[in-house]
Amino acid sequence: MTDSTLTRLFRFLTREPRLLCDKETWDTGTKELHRRTDERREAGAFLLGNERLGSRRIKKFLFYDDIDPNCFDHGIVEFNGHKFGKVWEVCKTLDMDIVADVHVHPAGYGQSPSDQENPMKLEAGHLAIILPDYAKGYQNPGEFGIYEYLGQRRWTNHTRLGQNFFRIR
Repeated sequence: MTDSTLTRLFRFLTREPRLLCDKETWDTGTKELHRRTDERREAGAFLLGNERLGSRRIKKFLFYDDIDPNCFDHGIVEFNGHKFGKVWEVCKTLDMDIVADVHVHPAGYGQSPSDQENPMKLEAGHLAIILPDYAKGYQNPGEFGIYEYLGQRRWTNHTRLGQNFFRIR
């Protein structure tokens, strides 16, 4: 093998996953999601951070109901699009962007028809995470849903990639 082939192979084998989060941020955020569910309704958050070299690093949970207090009035996520101005203000203040979103389901982690029809960010490449069991207890990537929005209400499921796609460390 040539040096350039070895270099490309090394980069491929050692590349960072698409999504990263430190364990403390993840644990604190998911525990807060669970608390907000009262084990009877959904809860969710925008995951704020930055992208570097193709990997998105989660640095902060911005909970939906802190921006739109009425978004769970019917037990599911119904975020008022008019409230996005506040989200962008927070992003600008923190010099971050929405790198993904997360919400919980009462049981499994599959996307509902409503999830598929209503991405939180209408941009191809947006990542959506769904935690089962109202985010009760610790779950590793591969044990919750990881979906990428492709545009035009189409998604791809990255759940089975687990730690290769989303690493918590």
